[in-house]
Formats: sequence, C-alpha cells, structure tokens
Amino acid sequence: MLSSSKVAGAVARMGVKPAMTARIPSSIMRSAAVQPIGGRNALLLNQARNAFAPAIRAPMQSRGVVAETAVAAILAAGKMQGAGLATIGLAGAGVGIGTVFGALINGTARNPALRSQLFQYAILGFAFAEATGLFALMVAFLLLFAY
Repeated sequence: MLSSSKVAGAVARMGVKPAMTARIPSSIMRSAAVQPIGGRNALLLNQARNAFAPAIRAPMQSRGVVAETAVAAILAAGKMQGAGLATIGLAGAGVGIGTVFGALINGTARNPALRSQLFQYAILGFAFAEATGLFALMVAFLLLFAY
C-alpha cells in the first residue's frame, strides 16, 4: 500500500480536511481592472502584428515538415540534423577524388611513359573515394526516410 494512500486514509478517519482540497483562485476569476500586457498600446501592437502576419505565415506554411506533437517535431529535427551531418562525408569524397587526379597529373608529368598504368590506378582510387561518398549519402537518406 502506498504511503500517500495511508496518509489520505488517516486524514479521512480523523475528519480533517486535507490542505490539497483548499480552493485556489483561478486566473479567470480575477477582476476586470487588471490591464492586459501593453495597456493602451495593445491595440497598436495587435494591428502591427496582423499587418505582418501574411508575410510571416507564408514561409512557415511552405515547409514540408509538419509535426503534430513536440516529440514528433524533435524527432524530425534530429533526423534532419543527422542527415546533414552525414553528408559531410561527401566533402571528403570530393577532396579524395581531387587528390587522386592531382596525383595522376603529377605522376604523368614526371614519367609520361607510365600514363596508362597510372590512369588505371587513378580510376581505382576514384572508385574507392566515390564509394565512401555514396555510403555517406546512403546513410543520410536512411536517416531521413527509413527511420
């Protein structure tokens, strides 16, 4: 038996009214004399806000992600951030491909007789560098669309 139910039972037996049943004044019951935030300028603020509402609302409605709960919104944001971080591997693939073909040009300039053999090695290096970039892109798409 929970300790809270023991306390409630003891309070009920003694005939004492627990403190939790005391009335708390509601914000609805407040007097009408309380000024809203902004006072007499509130009308001006509302008019300015309504004037900019179409300009603010249009970009927000054009977004493709719509979340019904806060948990869904956090999950969608995490997916997009993870996919963005996964695409950093594409920059590494670009650097790798540039390095491979730069080395091909350098090697061919030093020894033009080995051009065909160096080109075969360059194509193999290009394939490996491009594969790592495609793996990064695949991970980004998996994060976005599979989970």
